[in-house]
Amino acid sequence: MLRGFKEFIMRGNVVDLAVAVVVGSAFAAIVDTLVSNIITPLLNSFGGAQAEGLGFEIVSGNPATYVDIAAIINAIVVFLITAAVVYFLIVAPMNTFKERRARGVEPEPEAPAEDVLLLQEIRDLLRARGGNA
Repeated sequence: MLRGFKEFIMRGNVVDLAVAVVVGSAFAAIVDTLVSNIITPLLNSFGGAQAEGLGFEIVSGNPATYVDIAAIINAIVVFLITAAVVYFLIVAPMNTFKERRARGVEPEPEAPAEDVLLLQEIRDLLRARGGNA
């Protein structure tokens, strides 16, 4: 049971996924901070002097109904930057490494044809009876 678990953990896909999650989470915090402190103020400046930012209130005078467009744009920017960094720094190099590694591996031989298997079975039966094969 432990051997099966070890094989599961050591599988390339699981390790790749774990690395991507850890690095992606750590990098997302950095990107979120940069976007919130640089892009959000720029987007909010388009809202005008009287507005609280780039967005609108569904019910005028009710701040609970404020739709924050800048926050939506920020989330999209954070996702795109994080996805790009994870892809270019983790996924692309791992794919290149796997391709290089696969070049040195010879393909597995094909299974023998059905007639060859039948002839081998006949040979084995003749040997078992004591014949010279």
